[in-house]
Amino acid sequence: MPTRSLRTARFVDRQDAGRQLADAVERRRFADPVVLALPRGGVPVAAEVAARLDAPLDVLIVRKLGCPGRPELGVGAIAEDGVEIHNEDLISRLGVTDSELAAVAAAEHAEADRRARRYRGRRPPTPVKGRTAVIVDDGLATGYTARAAIAVVRSRQPDRIVVAVPVAPGATVAALEAVADEVICLRTPARFIAIGQWYAGFRQVRDDEVAALLARAPAGGSAGAQPHVPSEPLQRDVTIPAGATRLPGTLTMPPDATGLVIFAHGSGKSRHSPRNVAVARTLNGAGLATILFDLLDDREAADRGNVFDIELLAERLVAATAWAEAQREARDLRIGYFGASTGAGAALVAAARRPTIAAVVSRGGRPDLAGGLLGDVSAPTLLIVGGRDTPVIELNERALDQLGDGRHLEIVPGATHLFAEPGALERVAELAADWFTTHLPWPDAGSDDPALSGPTTPTRTPPDTGA
Repeated sequence: MPTRSLRTARFVDRQDAGRQLADAVERRRFADPVVLALPRGGVPVAAEVAARLDAPLDVLIVRKLGCPGRPELGVGAIAEDGVEIHNEDLISRLGVTDSELAAVAAAEHAEADRRARRYRGRRPPTPVKGRTAVIVDDGLATGYTARAAIAVVRSRQPDRIVVAVPVAPGATVAALEAVADEVICLRTPARFIAIGQWYAGFRQVRDDEVAALLARAPAGGSAGAQPHVPSEPLQRDVTIPAGATRLPGTLTMPPDATGLVIFAHGSGKSRHSPRNVAVARTLNGAGLATILFDLLDDREAADRGNVFDIELLAERLVAATAWAEAQREARDLRIGYFGASTGAGAALVAAARRPTIAAVVSRGGRPDLAGGLLGDVSAPTLLIVGGRDTPVIELNERALDQLGDGRHLEIVPGATHLFAEPGALERVAELAADWFTTHLPWPDAGSDDPALSGPTTPTRTPPDTGA
């Protein structure tokens, strides 16, 4: 029988989710449990569960099978012991050939073997025969990775297989109930975009953290997981070349950053914007690097017409992107744009012209200024507008229909154009952090496939009426 809850409050981080999940799992009083985590994100969650149960902690390596040419889109999964599962309908629709799928699978099996050696060292997998195998992840989207995990564990002859996760769509939970003996899920929200939206902090988990958590867990259990305390971000002043112009900026780089966000302010002078600085701090706390820079030099900013020169502002964003991609500390990070007011129009134009941009967030933006290029934006785009900013709401609603898949409009109740009301800017920062931590990490950073859970039609969150 499944254990479910429809609560919609977000988890603070994976440790918080693990402690709440441990409460639910402990109440079931499973006989002789073994906790199996899906790395990497599932390991901090599972460590809390194993500690509470005083059970052994191990990993179960499962890898997404990405569509050839579109690796962010999962068409199945592989796991240890050579197990594979395929989304046959999706494979057929996309026209993926057997040879293409075999090549992707071979590469993922090799990576699964590498990770198993990295995480376990020379230790063999923990035996589960005749025991209760509790498979834990930080959340599920499509559930294909969990299905592969179940297939692997089933072949090892456990007495019972339980899937335990903090959050998943109800349809995914229902599908897993057909193949697992029990599913425990704390949140089954009606509107599910991606796992990261249900965490206030959802930074990427590193390989060495996974290995450390496993090494800390004795064979008999008592994982004793300790929350990871990140070091302070590194910050340096930079100069970004844009043709003959040199633009000052600030690069902030948290340890093990999972993505980079470049800001574009409405006045063209985003480096010292107090609102952008506040949002950037929240993003840094979520493990994201940021660049705050002036899109216009002092002479250009003095001419008010340049603030509305979307072509010029977009060119400056593209120049900043090229500069960032050449920096040693940032060149391996996927990049997103955060645009405010007219800067949002420039961000969308730049994203249309630079398809490598992985996500865009607009705060009180003017997406209409991107004109006919809106339809060329392939990056998942979040439009945030104040509930009292009626003219801009209308502009964003019209733009929503022109953007590509993965777009969403969020209305912040009671907020005006500048989000100066108490708590309004903090809400913007939370929404932006959720969006970027979901879409900027490379696709193999998570345990499931958020790309398959994203909306394919426009979505809109209306103001909260208190109901």
